[in-house]
Amino acid sequence: MAPTAALTAVNRFGLGARPGELGDAASDPRAWLLSQLSAGAEVLPDALPNSLDYLRQEGTVRDLRKMAKDSNGDMMAQQAAKDAEKELRQRIRQEIALRQQVAVVTARSFPERIVRFWSNHFAISTDKNIAASFAAPMEREAIRPHAFGKFSDLLMAIETHPGMLLYLDNTQSIGVDSKAGMRARRAPNPKAARRGLNENLAREILELHTLGVNGGYAQGDVIELAKAITGWSLQRPQDMSNTGAPFQFNANTHEPGDRRVLGKHYREEGEAQGRAILTDLALHPATAQHLSFKLARHFVADQPPPQLVAAMAKAYLASNGDLSTLYSTMVRHPLAWAPGARKFKTPQDFLVSSMRALTLDGQKDAARTLDLQARMGHPVFQPRSPAGFADTASDWSGPDALFKRVQAAQTLADAAPQASTDPVQLATRSLGDGMDAETLLAVRRAESPRQGIALLLASPSFQWRA
Repeated sequence: MAPTAALTAVNRFGLGARPGELGDAASDPRAWLLSQLSAGAEVLPDALPNSLDYLRQEGTVRDLRKMAKDSNGDMMAQQAAKDAEKELRQRIRQEIALRQQVAVVTARSFPERIVRFWSNHFAISTDKNIAASFAAPMEREAIRPHAFGKFSDLLMAIETHPGMLLYLDNTQSIGVDSKAGMRARRAPNPKAARRGLNENLAREILELHTLGVNGGYAQGDVIELAKAITGWSLQRPQDMSNTGAPFQFNANTHEPGDRRVLGKHYREEGEAQGRAILTDLALHPATAQHLSFKLARHFVADQPPPQLVAAMAKAYLASNGDLSTLYSTMVRHPLAWAPGARKFKTPQDFLVSSMRALTLDGQKDAARTLDLQARMGHPVFQPRSPAGFADTASDWSGPDALFKRVQAAQTLADAAPQASTDPVQLATRSLGDGMDAETLLAVRRAESPRQGIALLLASPSFQWRA
């Protein structure tokens, strides 16, 4: 294949070229990508806190806050609460910095991009305090282990994870005719009586996670699914064992009765009722279309070829929702490699690809770029909406956004290791023949090597995943 196919493999399907990668991919770019699929995503260290740890630590913070409040402003109690909360936030930030570092150093950047795609597809935002601790663990615990198997397994892992259950308020959802619902109606406390069915998670499962907004569901399906997943909640911190998942089915809050979703009848089976609905949603033709379109939009073009999307959806259904089959179908399809296929880098893509090119791969470098990413309008795990961050060029290419990229390019150039400060060599090993002649001339004429690097990183050639 032509050298430009290697650039596509490394830059559009992957996260950008580290030194030597364009050469590694040159002989057979498709095979290079498929070999990464078989290896799967990176596994992060077992020593990182899991969701149980974070739930316990959140419980400790709440207890200390209450103690400080009950002690009428006791300074020691207030300080203990502040210290516990500070430690919690530091642990979260350390994990996010490690995640960034892994993306920069990995030799399997195609699977790593896939992991990040699913984190945005199943978006939760850390600006909602109750879910703030669980975005990174949800990616590590639910997405990384399941992103290359069956979508039904990935979907189930997500919808039972503390991050999603808390972010979309399902832990507060109570069936009106459940035991807890009937008790609430008899309670003298008006606040308790107001608690009832919450549709948030059910709506996003249908609209965002599976069928898509035009997937053929109605409001009645949202309500029926919301009833089916009442009782999907979490153990209390004091009841948690040191092993297993924090998910718990609470029969007392589950709405009893049979359900009908998308015309199909589901018997009352407690927790199994909701799981049966999710299993069917995972293999619905609308889900196949929705997932295929989003993946093709992310990896190929803002308006992906309909023939490519149709081929991917067909393969997905034929494989019973096997995600690796879906990815490999995309990689093997000629339209995924069409000359006009390209994607504009999000701020996250721009920073990670810059760091990979410059070999800025320390944890301090990773932490510094997280602040840059936030200033560029793409704060990690803060999409402000369950729909996730936008994935088209028009959302990231406004004048202010481009100006901030120029500023970020200079910051990165100033931080580049001395060994990476030859801008012409950097252009060759990161973009190959993808560098346009005008930019290459500007880089050569730069007043200093670091100015040349800044010009390269800010150039149109570097801004696109071509």
